[in-house]
Amino acid sequence: MKTVRLGAIANSLPCDYGDDLTDGAPAFEVVKVSNVSAEGQFHGDFEKRRFRDDQLDGLLVKEGELLVVKSSGSKASILSGKTAICGADRAGRIVASNFLLRLRVDESAAVPRFVWYVLNGGASKAFVKTIVGASTYPNLKWSSYASHPIPLPPLAEQRRITEVLDRAEALRAKRRAALAQLAALTQSLFLDLFGDPFKNPRGWPTFPFSEVSETTQGVQIPRDEQKEEPAEGYERYLYINDFYSDDSPKYIEDHFPQKRVTDDDLVMANTGSPGRVFKGRPGILSNNLFKITFDTKKISTVFFYHFLASDLFQRHLQGQMKQGIQSHLGHKTFGVQKLPLPPLPLQREFARRVTAVEALKTAHRASLAELDALFATLQHRAFKGEL
Repeated sequence: MKTVRLGAIANSLPCDYGDDLTDGAPAFEVVKVSNVSAEGQFHGDFEKRRFRDDQLDGLLVKEGELLVVKSSGSKASILSGKTAICGADRAGRIVASNFLLRLRVDESAAVPRFVWYVLNGGASKAFVKTIVGASTYPNLKWSSYASHPIPLPPLAEQRRITEVLDRAEALRAKRRAALAQLAALTQSLFLDLFGDPFKNPRGWPTFPFSEVSETTQGVQIPRDEQKEEPAEGYERYLYINDFYSDDSPKYIEDHFPQKRVTDDDLVMANTGSPGRVFKGRPGILSNNLFKITFDTKKISTVFFYHFLASDLFQRHLQGQMKQGIQSHLGHKTFGVQKLPLPPLPLQREFARRVTAVEALKTAHRASLAELDALFATLQHRAFKGEL
């Protein structure tokens, strides 16, 4: 199978973030880095921005165009290179922000969806690491990315491979959709049992967080005092990314027992993704995190976690935080938030139902992992001409 440079079959097109909305101005949805998932799918809410009429012809994304994330992740966990493809449903309605590359494929040479699959494959991720891995903050430039080697069989074979991968991708999409529905089910269970926590229709007694919980800020440790391998007397040093992945763990000397967390604790981010709540994992918290402790004889951990993680509370909290160059969740801001406290038996009933939902999630995640492995094998064989 012949191989060509990406720049030989695709052109890079203009991107723009636009301007703030004004009354009466036409608004369009802007695709940001956060709107492209690791699987190369669009997700989340799209911000609306204003663009001049004379800009739009050159900026509106057309069907089949590829949107490649330029800057995402860190040197230790490179996420640059995630690529979404514009379908007919979004064509002419979205604009790519400046932190994306917008590519138009020459369809006389390549099938856009085929190229999309290549750019989201394992070989592509490895290639991206070779051209951005030396940077502290990985930034993908078209001048380098254009040299990306693309396996290119004849068009008829590209279409056949794309159809096979589309069928496999459809199965993965069903599993992801099922997991999303289960996540929504948990929030529905919460509202059914407790009602909107801010309207408090059941009239539960409310308490400021500062009266029913305590927070402990993490500790800042210089990078030259962190190890990349575990050692005697060292503990896992937890950053926000460690709650998403086990890639590139760090370890520090265990001199901070008061900063240690366990599986039973709740952890919240105060910068980076302020307000995001996580279930604890063993380790010592970095300074961008704090742990929340409370009386489990009065508050169920499951109830409190889902209250903090709910869309309603997260939106409320975002409005309470001070906005600067980077949003920051201070302890005072956290402490004044109000918690409606239902009877403990009702909290435990909620926990019982959530446990059943979590069991279903576990089964779906296992199935999705198997499909992901199958899909990766199909991709590898397809791009070697063995499918």
